[in-house]
Amino acid sequence: MLATYDDPAARAVRGRLLKALGVLRALLLANMIGLNVYRRDAFEHPTAAVVVVVVLVAWTVFALWAYAEPRRRTPLLLVVDLAFAVAGLVVSPWLKGADFNATVGGFWVMGAMLVWSIQWRVVGGLVAALVLVCADVASRDHITQSNYGNLFLLMIGGPLVGYVADSLQRSGMAVAAVERTAAAQAERARLARAVHDGVLQVLALVQRRGAELGGEAAELGRLAGEQETRLRGLIRAQDSMTPPQLGDSVDLAVELARFEEHGNVTVSLPGVAVPMKADVVDEVVAAVSACISNTLVHVGRSARSWVLLEAFPERVVVSVRDEGPGIPAGRLDAAAADGRLGVTESIRGRIKDLGGHAELTTGSYGTEWELTVPRA
Repeated sequence: MLATYDDPAARAVRGRLLKALGVLRALLLANMIGLNVYRRDAFEHPTAAVVVVVVLVAWTVFALWAYAEPRRRTPLLLVVDLAFAVAGLVVSPWLKGADFNATVGGFWVMGAMLVWSIQWRVVGGLVAALVLVCADVASRDHITQSNYGNLFLLMIGGPLVGYVADSLQRSGMAVAAVERTAAAQAERARLARAVHDGVLQVLALVQRRGAELGGEAAELGRLAGEQETRLRGLIRAQDSMTPPQLGDSVDLAVELARFEEHGNVTVSLPGVAVPMKADVVDEVVAAVSACISNTLVHVGRSARSWVLLEAFPERVVVSVRDEGPGIPAGRLDAAAADGRLGVTESIRGRIKDLGGHAELTTGSYGTEWELTVPRA
């Protein structure tokens, strides 16, 4: 599941881009100093020009230091950075005269625009480019063909760099999500192997002794046998599982429809496919399976469950209900306090990890879980 742009992976990508931009800004600063020295005869107020250039140099050094640390990359810093770039443009007519050609800042001003593109992507690049273009146009009596070309490059460069920065951040988050999934699968496989011997041996023993004792013990043995089979299947699946690939998509509706094979589950689905990432579908299906298993264990083997899938543009909602006696108040909290985290981890934990939430409604009329998961 892709998180927001505050995801550590996205922040890391922005950090690398800003580090590379720091080198570019240093080169642009050197270019600005060199050109202003070369054109020193064009200044009507040379002393003031020296002061302005020194201020821009000092600000650039400060900005490079500030952008090096994520906690210092505040909106205020970006706004002030852009304000210095605008100042380097609008002060040019006073320093050079109304008929000047090149501004004091020159190409140096695009450094602030590129920061906006990296930090706020396409919209940030577009806004910063518009501000710089308007400031440049307002400071001139007329626009030459050369001026127009530079302004045009600013207008397309800001959004374009913003788009590239957006794509890189999304790719970074996607790769990080796959790595987290792979690590989680490896950990589940390790835990499965760790409990393999003890748990499976106990379940096998309960199954044998239940069959020998008969009566209610036989039913207990049968249930233990079913759980042993499921656990063995889970361990085999974990051992053979491979991390999902970027772009893998599975129809959630098709996967949920398989629950009707149990015979005591009714599934209602929308009339269209509901494609979602494979790892997300796996977790949703596992959570639904946990809901149905709770019904079978606590209500009875013949208890019915109803599953409803609702698909919205930005989210999916899966409802699982039964008509049992309900869950007594405080039972889940007490179970969690005792270390029995079946419902908390199997249902709520899974959905929370996907960026969604699970709501429980229960009473004498039965129990209903509503699982909401974002689609993006």
